[in-house]
Amino acid sequence: MSSCLSHPNGWYPVRVLATRTGNDVKSVLEPASMVVAVSTVILAMRNKSDAMCLSLPLVKRTRDPHRGQWALPGGWVGNSESLEGAASRTLRETTGLRPNYLEQLYTFGQPQRSTASNDGRVISVVYSALVRSNEADEGENVQWFDVNEIPDLAFDHNEIVEYALWRLRNKIEYAHVAFFFLGDTFSLSQLREVFEVILGKKLDPANFRRRVEATGTIVPTTQRLEGGRHRPPRLYRSAPSVDPQSAGPAA
Repeated sequence: MSSCLSHPNGWYPVRVLATRTGNDVKSVLEPASMVVAVSTVILAMRNKSDAMCLSLPLVKRTRDPHRGQWALPGGWVGNSESLEGAASRTLRETTGLRPNYLEQLYTFGQPQRSTASNDGRVISVVYSALVRSNEADEGENVQWFDVNEIPDLAFDHNEIVEYALWRLRNKIEYAHVAFFFLGDTFSLSQLREVFEVILGKKLDPANFRRRVEATGTIVPTTQRLEGGRHRPPRLYRSAPSVDPQSAGPAA
């Protein structure tokens, strides 16, 4: 059984072992073997068969366990690193990405989630990162996948991806995360498409327009989207006061 011992600087984990001496049973506390890692679910809107799809990059593992299997980008947390610093560093090293939006999602720490016997128990702090489509490049060991076509991943990374998508679908109803997928300017149809892809359903254009304009989170510009056969639609930008953590357009 696991427990914690008090320490002047906080708490540290221990393992409780039961020993028997004659008729007496005594508990012996032994420090648990544990390491901390970070993983990041990076999401972007990418074009697929002339339609936008929500995608994420995966990294092919080059060592055991799960050699040759796809996994989320991540790595160990250094002794002198913060958790967010480790997440940013591992993203740069594995994918070359430097996202503007990086949020801590959840901590995964089931006892047997890592099959690497040398690592002991692995606690993974998971982050979510949102990037624009022009940042979503593939590398030598990195490949982007449609979130609806994720292969069998290493460790419990399929479970982590499912949780990240669940959080995004709930968050987009009240926060301004949709803007992080778009360029500096965008049309209302482009913004609506981001909502539709994430929520997995079509939205009424007129109702969406009324709702998003009522929030005050977008500002019209004098520019229009060129290249269409009909009258070019007006371009918008996010309002300067928009905070991704505050209330926003509800689809």
